[in-house]
Amino acid sequence: MASSAQSGGTSGGPAVPTVQRGIVKMVLSGCAIIVRGQPRGGPPPERQINLSNIRAGNLARRAAATQPDAKDTPDEPWAFPAREFLRKKLIGKEVCFTIENKTPQGREYGMIYLGKDTNGENIAESLVAEGLATRREGMRANNPEQNRLSECEEQAKAAKKGMWSEGNGSHTIRDLKYTIENPRHFVDSRHQKPVNAIIEHVRDGSVVRALLLPDYYLVTVMLSGIKCPTFRREADGSETPEPFAAEAKFFTESRLLQRDVQIILESCHNQNILGTILHPNGNITELLLKEGFARCVDWSIAVYTRGAEKLRAAERFAKERRLRIWRDYVAPTANLDQKDKQFVAKVMQVLNADAIVVKLNSGDYKTIHLSSIRPPRLEGENTQDKNKKLRPLYDIPYMFEAREFLRKKLIGKKVNVTVDYIRPASPATETVPAFSERTCATVTIGGINIAEALVSKGLATVIRYRQDDDQRSSHYDELLAAEARAIKNGKGLHSKKEVPIHRVADISGDTQKAKQFLPFLQRAGRSEAVVEYVFSGSRLKLYLPKETCLITFLLAGIECPRGARNLPGLVQEGEPFSEEATLFTKELVLQREVEVEVESMDKAGNFIGWLHVDGANLSVLLVEHALSKVHFTAERSAYYKPLLSAEETAKQKKEKVWAHYEEQPVEEVVPVLEEERSASYKPVFVTEITDDLHFYVQDVETGTQLEKLMENMRNDIASHPPVEGSYAPRRGEFCIAKFVDGEWYRARVEKVESPAKVHVFYIDYGNREILPSTRLGTLPPAFSTRVLPAQATEYAFAFIQVPQDEDARTDAVDSVVRDIQNTQCLLNVEHLSAGCPHVTLQFADSKGDVGLGLVKEGLVMVEVRKEKQFQKVITEYLNAQESAKSARLNLWRYGDFRADDADEFGYSR
Repeated sequence: MASSAQSGGTSGGPAVPTVQRGIVKMVLSGCAIIVRGQPRGGPPPERQINLSNIRAGNLARRAAATQPDAKDTPDEPWAFPAREFLRKKLIGKEVCFTIENKTPQGREYGMIYLGKDTNGENIAESLVAEGLATRREGMRANNPEQNRLSECEEQAKAAKKGMWSEGNGSHTIRDLKYTIENPRHFVDSRHQKPVNAIIEHVRDGSVVRALLLPDYYLVTVMLSGIKCPTFRREADGSETPEPFAAEAKFFTESRLLQRDVQIILESCHNQNILGTILHPNGNITELLLKEGFARCVDWSIAVYTRGAEKLRAAERFAKERRLRIWRDYVAPTANLDQKDKQFVAKVMQVLNADAIVVKLNSGDYKTIHLSSIRPPRLEGENTQDKNKKLRPLYDIPYMFEAREFLRKKLIGKKVNVTVDYIRPASPATETVPAFSERTCATVTIGGINIAEALVSKGLATVIRYRQDDDQRSSHYDELLAAEARAIKNGKGLHSKKEVPIHRVADISGDTQKAKQFLPFLQRAGRSEAVVEYVFSGSRLKLYLPKETCLITFLLAGIECPRGARNLPGLVQEGEPFSEEATLFTKELVLQREVEVEVESMDKAGNFIGWLHVDGANLSVLLVEHALSKVHFTAERSAYYKPLLSAEETAKQKKEKVWAHYEEQPVEEVVPVLEEERSASYKPVFVTEITDDLHFYVQDVETGTQLEKLMENMRNDIASHPPVEGSYAPRRGEFCIAKFVDGEWYRARVEKVESPAKVHVFYIDYGNREILPSTRLGTLPPAFSTRVLPAQATEYAFAFIQVPQDEDARTDAVDSVVRDIQNTQCLLNVEHLSAGCPHVTLQFADSKGDVGLGLVKEGLVMVEVRKEKQFQKVITEYLNAQESAKSARLNLWRYGDFRADDADEFGYSR
């Protein structure tokens, strides 16, 4: 443990004691010390040295807990001053010593000198000279050392020093107090002012025994906010150190043991006191963390008076450098790039009281969960009516208040996001649903931590973690402090008051309630609303706070691209730019406060009207950005002019829904002689009728080419059949598909849900089907669309309105299927449209107009067009409509419904 130096001597003379060196670790009494060596790769060895030839008083000793009859032993007079004399002179200093005697029990006696050699101060002589120790009785002065001790004692007696002074020395006996009756009161009475103390014992790196001065309370002090590795006591009484426990203990011992310190008493835990130990050389709590000897603990970090953030920062320092207990540490965000750890983003939606959707600078959307907080939830037994569907936003106490707090504070604002950890996906269990991977972060706006603000208002609670769980907020202590304030002040979830109840009526889709509510909304003019959900570019769900109800709202005056729909057994793809329109509306109005004007409602109980956000009309904005077209129903609206103006501007830019728009100034280009309608019918074969009354035809003139190509293709496939399952379908790709008749046809992949569900469109016939990929194959190049273009062409009927009512539309479609599907007809293109050409169709034999026949049967209404060349045929159609109306056929069976509720059915005069 200590270096040694062998003095020279003549052969045959008395043996010269070996001089050894060490550092004084502890003073046991006025005549005994513990000396340690230098640490090398761990705590150094120690040994106890007792001073030869002198005796000092015994220090007080507490009775053993195992001996109930035993009593505490007090200090002997001058014992504590002797100990203090040595403590102040020697602790932490280098000394040299010689061993003069060793007892059979192993006790070592010798001389101790301050410094590196025996020329330094003789400690025994100094004690005797101060009257703090005496020569041992019966000791004769027969050598120079003993002579000097004798002289020192005589001088101390003459000067009446220490024990030789007048009196019995009772004033040097301490009144030691080993227990405190009321630790809480004791700590509070100090008012967190520093108390002078001496550290008497170090149990482990973060727990010490301290002597509080001047009243001599002997107390156990646990360092606030941290915990070091400990020594685990085994059944046989031995102690097993946890990794780095011995090193942490030595770290604290070498700096604090028997040093004069100041302690701030901060709180108490059982009989132990929590505190912070201050030493002129630094704060041991922060040093232990910084060196990787300790970790922060949540249960006591809140009482640390110097700020929990300092402790977290010190711990973070050790973690980043993987020091000692953090040697295997992996940061929760170690796999993230810096740009993914910290970024600025715009809040687009509040998903819950603890989650938001943000838009990154790249344009991507990302869901962010607020770190370490839990939103309000139903406690105890679920008293919810089992027949009533749970609506968390309104049925869970304080969920609505929490959502509204976040919505008003964040929607549309830029926030700073610092990712704290990634919570991995977890499978479902019997009690807990499955969770996808979550990005958990601290979100701030204007320097305010949103999670902390939410917790401080009692609108969320803080999640408790295992001590070794590092996946938590980087501001966890502030969250705990905020929760403590909320509990103390009885805020929100912690309030003793009755919980708020939100009775919100959902009348979306309830036709009866909607009809009752309609006049009220119409009279109200502009009403305040919050957009709760965006179904598509023009269909929204609104919350009306004044009326405390939810309604479905359709934008008036526009025709927005229809989004994808799930039909029984089929997923119908959305129209072009439907997703862009939905996204545009979402970014503009989702969860924003808006104003609405309700004009009417449709048959399904959806309200129709105008929506204004920040003073702008959303219908006009959609048309302006080429994401909608003006609908003819806007003509009688006050917003018709701005809608037309916006549409004209969008047409000129030829973007999105107007990308293929070509101006057709009919009146200027068509000469007067050609103002008559052009009728040039060509023979076609009708192959498919769609649900929206469009139809697909093949050109009869190229029919033989298709037949020849199909025959050759099937022969080729028969000789080289595709390997089942080898084809991987991709959207938009041409392929071959095996129809229910067992034959192969050319097709195009429209959507891939899974290998078992691939949506295909038969390009030569116009029908659609969902097939497994095992019934698909690669289209041989010899039969591609370059060799023969797709033969099925889509058309729509001219001069008629397709019924919006589902039942009426089904009747019309059924009639057309019966009359013309899989038959040859004559087709004439009347005018072009953005979707497909509009045509008239004649039966091949009778030359009767199919569309006119639908009007005569009252299955459809006439679409009135203003072009001069169409006026003759329009008149004929209108006359047929009047006949159907008079006969009360189909649509007209209840008379002319258009005057009162045309909007309800989607028609106009």
